[in-house]
Formats: sequence, C-alpha cells, structure tokens
Amino acid sequence: MGSQLLKTVFYHQLNLGKKELLKRDFKTSFYHFENAHVIGQKHIIRHTISHYYMLIFGIKTNSFKEIIGQVLRIIAAILFTFIWVPKGNTGGSNISPIKIMPIRKALKKYF
Repeated sequence: MGSQLLKTVFYHQLNLGKKELLKRDFKTSFYHFENAHVIGQKHIIRHTISHYYMLIFGIKTNSFKEIIGQVLRIIAAILFTFIWVPKGNTGGSNISPIKIMPIRKALKKYF
C-alpha cells in the first residue's frame, strides 16, 4: 500500500476523531483515533500523533487511566516504533500495548 495513501487515510481518521471530540461524541471520536493509530503505527510521527490525540481524549473525558497510559505510549512510540509495533493494536489504554490484534474489517483494504 502506498505511503501517501496511508498518510491521507491516517489524517482523515484523525480529523474525524477530532471533529467528534469537539461534538463530545467520545465513543465515535475514540474509534477514529484507534483507526488512525492502526494506520499510522509504522510511522514514528503519525504513531506519536495518534497517541497524543488519545491523550487529549483522556484529558477531555477525565480518564486518569487513559492519560497515564497515553503518556507512557507516547514515550514508547518515540522509542520503539522503528523496532517493532504490534500489528492491529488499537492503541488505547484499555488493551496491552504489546498485544497483536486482528485488523478491523474497515481497515483491511490498507494492509
């Protein structure tokens, strides 16, 4: 899959997540941030950006678990993206950061 297409899809998902966050539709917002994470996790900047917006989500929803989890994941994204990322992992603090997961049906065409 072309890197430009993945970049476009990543930012599209990220922007959808940001729009839903502004509307306070937290479930939909996080779903799009997770999609952005799956698409961008092999690129260090996009991977880190996806965790940054999950951190913002945690702050907006007053989720201490998400805030702490995302701070740790931002550090890990910076340090480990070039070494290994768990394919399909959606990036939220509700799952292990090293868990390999199936790619969501909506995203399979990009893999």
